[in-house]
Amino acid sequence: MTYTIVGKEVKNIGYGLMSLNLPRENPISLDDKLAMIKAALDSGANLLNGGEFYGTSLQDNSLTLLKQYFEKYPEDANKVVIGIKGGLRLQPMTVDNSPEYTRQSIENCLSLIGDKGKIDMWEMGRRTTQDEYLLSLRVIDSYVQQGKIGGVTLTEVNAKTIRQAAKVVKVVGVEIEVSLFHTDPLHNGICEACAELDIPIFAYSPLGRGFLTGKIQKPEDMYKLFRQLPRFQAENFDANLKLVEKVKEWAAKKGCTPAQFSINWLLALSRRPGMPKIIPIPGAASLERIRENLHQVELTDEDMDEVDAFLKEFSVSGARFYEAQTQWLDSNDTTEVTI
Repeated sequence: MTYTIVGKEVKNIGYGLMSLNLPRENPISLDDKLAMIKAALDSGANLLNGGEFYGTSLQDNSLTLLKQYFEKYPEDANKVVIGIKGGLRLQPMTVDNSPEYTRQSIENCLSLIGDKGKIDMWEMGRRTTQDEYLLSLRVIDSYVQQGKIGGVTLTEVNAKTIRQAAKVVKVVGVEIEVSLFHTDPLHNGICEACAELDIPIFAYSPLGRGFLTGKIQKPEDMYKLFRQLPRFQAENFDANLKLVEKVKEWAAKKGCTPAQFSINWLLALSRRPGMPKIIPIPGAASLERIRENLHQVELTDEDMDEVDAFLKEFSVSGARFYEAQTQWLDSNDTTEVTI
């Protein structure tokens, strides 16, 4: 199945590029990175999600990687839908929602992707003050009107901000974390707002930063940056592992892997009444994992009801982010926008 975004057909599952540029003891070669993007696209993941701040610098990131990809595979440029996050400064990382920096960030992204690639969607990486955020949404939209980017998207925003933004610009997507491990958007109004406004959700970290793959049994098995998050600390890890063990059981009954079950649970949510279109965008740094994540499994109403019953009684232990990052999360201090 496909879904139309900015006039392009998008498949059910996309591919997140962040994993390709994470710092590693054994860095991934450029050839391997390009091969993984190719494998994702050939397997049906034509929605590619990247960031200006996914890389070693604001000049070496998802955009430069995509430029190199299209130089090697120019025939693929028209096959993909590209979403990019910007608006963050590095060293130290800070959020800047000012119209001036938003314009600077967009221009940098357009320059880095080169003349073969097209940014179909662009979003500020986080939301800070209301006034600057709304002004910068209009800046992004000006690039849409000029035909330089395809549409305006939002990320890590609450339901009020989504409704505000939709009064200011046409919002073509909302990127948020949602998974079996983080179901808050199902209950805090985000999914409801997106459904009402016919805005698709791009579900990042659909595998809970690898936790839901079933291959992680102790904190040391996590990628080193992720294991620092509160919910993966020793005092919370074992409690959260109960969810993983349950996902393994559900997957075994369906004849699929825990990762496949977790991703396809999100697809099944899309089919429920009152839910928006949800497109998972799992990241992976191996050909095997990419192909595993893109395999689709049909979950029945009975399967979904069984998950519902478990989740109703299960509570995730530990916060989603550590304290320094929580200041960047969208707070519910928004006021009504009048046009």
